[in-house]
Amino acid sequence: MRAEIIAVGTELLLGQTVNTNATYISAGLAELGIDVYFQTVVGDNAARIVQAIEIARQRADLIVFTGGLGPTQDDLTKDALAGYLNRGIHIHEPSMVKIEALFSSRGIHMVESNRRQANQIEDSDPLENSAGLAVGNALLESGMHYVLLPGPPREMKPMFDGPAKAWLRSVMGEQQTLFSRLLKFAGIGESSLEQAIIDLIDSQSDPTIAPYAKEGEVAIRLSTKAVSLDEAVARLDIAQQQIKQRVGQYLFATEDIPLEEAVLRLLRVTGRRFATAESLTGGMLAELVTSLPGSSGEFVGGVVTYTNDMKHKLLGIPLAQLEGTDAPGAISESTAAMMAERVRELTDCDFGLSLTGVAGPSEAEGKPVGTVFFGIAERGKPTVVHKAMLSGNRDIIRLRSAKAILYRFWRLLSVD
Repeated sequence: MRAEIIAVGTELLLGQTVNTNATYISAGLAELGIDVYFQTVVGDNAARIVQAIEIARQRADLIVFTGGLGPTQDDLTKDALAGYLNRGIHIHEPSMVKIEALFSSRGIHMVESNRRQANQIEDSDPLENSAGLAVGNALLESGMHYVLLPGPPREMKPMFDGPAKAWLRSVMGEQQTLFSRLLKFAGIGESSLEQAIIDLIDSQSDPTIAPYAKEGEVAIRLSTKAVSLDEAVARLDIAQQQIKQRVGQYLFATEDIPLEEAVLRLLRVTGRRFATAESLTGGMLAELVTSLPGSSGEFVGGVVTYTNDMKHKLLGIPLAQLEGTDAPGAISESTAAMMAERVRELTDCDFGLSLTGVAGPSEAEGKPVGTVFFGIAERGKPTVVHKAMLSGNRDIIRLRSAKAILYRFWRLLSVD
């Protein structure tokens, strides 16, 4: 089944409201095995809504409307579709009773326009609005399916997930459902990952392979349509194994979790904990970790030693190490090692992680922008320091630095 989403509302065209409904509905239809080929936005104008319907009917089997079901004169979706299909409109009595009871309980006079929210297109199926007043509609005519949902997301989502999906399943019968699996990677860029599996991407048919990138992480979505979960899992497993054989050392999760969550899970298994000492990232590494609920079980805390003075006072790093003609400097392998070791000793935990480098916009200590050293000190083992040359603006370098040390930490924990 092919679908088109028509979002109704002049406020969407003016940029006053973001069309998040289309994204939500598209994802939900995909789960049902329904392909969304087009998304349309149209203003509160009956003639243009009808024009949008005429266009959508030529390229879809299902039209999902969102918006235009409210009480005001510019809520025209039901009227426009009913007129187009030459159907009448009547009051859905259960919805009318609900509306009247609400106004009565609040002691508020109900104006006549509020009755519009109980309007139902003739011979359509009502879709209950559990979070609001405007009843939705669903109907089938001449092979075309129509679903009408409210515009406010707090009303649209429960109606779509509940009665609308139930109606769609009832008219679709047994269909192939879309199953997806997300593979998460770190320590490798999108282009390098794609190149490693380019032959698999070029020859893909089922499952499909789609790479996605965000700063510090890359994802591959595997998707297949199948009648049963077992059938889908078998196909996805084969594709995952083919990819893992090429780039398995970068694969940190087979579900949609961030790298920091994967690190915390590995620490949780063994009951180990860590602390951080940050310079160029200014606490960003700690922020990534503490944004996850329950992270206090694995993360004991951290320090931001942005200046040499704070590196000396808080971590006890000698000024002779940090400053002077012959000093290694704050941005060096040896300083990164000291920072990691000192914060681990101060907190008496299993690991100490450190970051120092040049985020920009100018070079520092004669080192170019993007130079980063990060250290990992483990109790009872030699400290390991990595150097990276990162690109991007100041914010991107800081985020990539935090993700880079998390990847190295994940690798270390994975082989323990």
